[in-house]
Amino acid sequence: MQLLIDILTYFLTFVYFIIAGSFIIGWRRINKPAIHKGSPQTKVSVIIPARNEEKMIGKCVGDIVAQDYPADLLEIIVIDDHSTDRTAEVVLAIQFPNLKLIKLKADPALNSYKKKAIADAISISTGDLIITTDGDCRMGKNWISSIVNEYEQTGSKMISSPVAYFEEQSVFEKLQSLEFMCLISLGAASIANKSAGSCNGANLAYEKKAFFEVGGFLGIDHIASGDDELLLHKMLSAYPDKVKFLKSRDAVVYTHAKPTIKEFIAQRRRWASKSTRYKNQAMVVIGVSIFFFYVALLLNLLLGVFNIHFAQVFAYVFLFKCMIDLIWVFPVAKFLKKLNLVIYFPIVAFIHLFYIVYIGFAGQAKQYEWKGRMVQ
Repeated sequence: MQLLIDILTYFLTFVYFIIAGSFIIGWRRINKPAIHKGSPQTKVSVIIPARNEEKMIGKCVGDIVAQDYPADLLEIIVIDDHSTDRTAEVVLAIQFPNLKLIKLKADPALNSYKKKAIADAISISTGDLIITTDGDCRMGKNWISSIVNEYEQTGSKMISSPVAYFEEQSVFEKLQSLEFMCLISLGAASIANKSAGSCNGANLAYEKKAFFEVGGFLGIDHIASGDDELLLHKMLSAYPDKVKFLKSRDAVVYTHAKPTIKEFIAQRRRWASKSTRYKNQAMVVIGVSIFFFYVALLLNLLLGVFNIHFAQVFAYVFLFKCMIDLIWVFPVAKFLKKLNLVIYFPIVAFIHLFYIVYIGFAGQAKQYEWKGRMVQ
């Protein structure tokens, strides 16, 4: 039995080394942002689905209104998803000629409110390039111009851009920030490797024409989540060479980490639930391989309590994993100017062992709560 566990552990370690190595290479493979040339010509529609965002929606829309981008080429559409607070009132108080507020009509009840909100907004939009973000996000003044420049210079059909946490106060929020930047870089690297990975709807741009050409959310509209990741997979399938990740600091969108463990777990369960809908077999294999690698590490840790051999195997493999992960994390943290968070890496790496295995199981649940509603 000891030999069998050793063989499985070292085999999965080798598989993890290959997978992590591919992501490290993928991150380095991402091209530099296209050089700015001339004035922008693209009409942009920024779409913001919002539900009970009265605290942040004003700042979010304010950041977009203040963009260094021609006002006549910019349209902002906020879709109020049955908010019970002052979200709509805050938006209506903002003075901008091309700002629209629409109410989501979801009667009878839906499962995917966010996809319906985005699809409704796209149907009335006048822009050629759709950019989605969330009502609790903030961005710099060059956010739109950096995305549009990439779009106009490369002809991309979809552009995923960075999202990062900011204004971290507690240690818990700093741990989340470090872990989140790894998730963002994983998605970026997978796009660079032309494999169907992940992206974040808080900072996602796509050509409106391409959205309709791939059928929009048709086929994935029965799933509550996935307005970003599952749409990315459709775009990659249709335009494998026209989906990019924009590695530009000007393009970063910022949001806050979850304040409580309960909210953090609920968010990650929702994100993990999308993985069961992947059609790309390579990504399924990668996800399952990483899951069992973590299971093997935890098994060695548990057996190490009774047998020093397993404790030694755990120590060797865990240290090896940490070295590989650090090679991955450093350039990402440097890009996001968050090198100060790397001191928390040992804590994140150890907690991750338990967290990944738990989320792997919890993400299989058929129902979960999202913004006060039970969805699937």
